Amino acid sequence: MNKTLVALKSGIESLIEVVGRVTLWVALSMIALVAVNVLLRYAFSFGSVWAQELEWHLLAALILLGMSYALQNGENVRVDLFYARYSAQKKFWVDVVSLLLLLVVSLIFIKLSIAYVAQSWAIGEKSPDPGGIPWRWAIKSMIPLGYSLLAVQCLGRLLHMFLKHPSSKEA
Repeated sequence: MNKTLVALKSGIESLIEVVGRVTLWVALSMIALVAVNVLLRYAFSFGSVWAQELEWHLLAALILLGMSYALQNGENVRVDLFYARYSAQKKFWVDVVSLLLLLVVSLIFIKLSIAYVAQSWAIGEKSPDPGGIPWRWAIKSMIPLGYSLLAVQCLGRLLHMFLKHPSSKEA
């Protein structure tokens, strides 16, 4: 049983690591796009609605994909002022409760976003602005995807914690 759980945990970690690498490229693309947009706007008085909207789309992808990677690498926000003083056992239980709450919130976001995204797909939603991105539905699809990855990472983190916990046979 523990071998199966370890394999599942490793698979989740590998998946989120790939998502992290994709997120890196999204971040670099966004930085390059913003730099080009600023240069074109201020040096050549040229702007593009499409390029401006692409910045927003990349930012949304960066956040939604990056959440799970940040959680995997311990970059999530905690109130370390209190947390740092807790015993190892208390930190363990704070982390477990936090992860379970985050899992519930993720599942709620997934459930609520499915109809929203389905409607966007059904109508082929595009930007209301002339010259905007015609695939608004694509970025909205990142909502359930991002929260699904976050939910999977919550499960992976919980597995990691319980497999590492002193009460586990493979401590």
